[in-house]
Amino acid sequence: MGRIHKGIREQGRYLTSRPSIQKPEVFFLPDLPTMPYFSRDAQKHDVELLERNFQTILCEFETLYKAFSNCSLPHGWKMNSTPSGEWFTFYLVNQGTCLPRNCRKCPRTYRLLGSLRTCIGNNVFGNACISVLTPGTVIAEHYGPTNIRIRCHLGLKTPSNCELVVGGEPQCWAEGRCLLFDDSFLHTAFHEGPPEEGPRVIFMVDLWHPNVAAAERQALDFIFAPGR
Repeated sequence: MGRIHKGIREQGRYLTSRPSIQKPEVFFLPDLPTMPYFSRDAQKHDVELLERNFQTILCEFETLYKAFSNCSLPHGWKMNSTPSGEWFTFYLVNQGTCLPRNCRKCPRTYRLLGSLRTCIGNNVFGNACISVLTPGTVIAEHYGPTNIRIRCHLGLKTPSNCELVVGGEPQCWAEGRCLLFDDSFLHTAFHEGPPEEGPRVIFMVDLWHPNVAAAERQALDFIFAPGR
């Protein structure tokens, strides 16, 4: 618990004095091991569970995505600002709050979240969504809000010439495989593949950083509970 007290006491200094490669915008927990990408073993159980359910999540996405043929932005989807192209997200959990109407459209995926051991579900740093980039899309470089989480991307559709760049290090998604990274590092993503290959699609879920202890997780859930 000493790290949390230290982090709260000296938060202003941490947020202003961090090197430009890693600058969480809301809360920095000191003394956590830090790196742009994490190995699959960092949260092995949850990674393997997500990958075993790849086809389930993909099928629910494909059903959802059919609605785009009938209207420009179906209910439940959000369009995000980008320098070029189109970036859509469909949240099941947004900043720690479940979106029941969306969850009912992806019931098996939503139930899967309850089986993950390290999913952040009770504070504002926890999210779960489907993220879609159309060909030609670039997401502007940005920092996430905190270093207490690992962002997990499960590749659902991964055309050529799509990359995630975290802390200056590029990685490519792969269908049915998880990619883990610390989004408090400066990061961007882009889809430079041809239109005929279709969108890049991932399922995103926020997991606890493996070095945040159980007592610290409980305290952080209380401090950063939705609506506080």
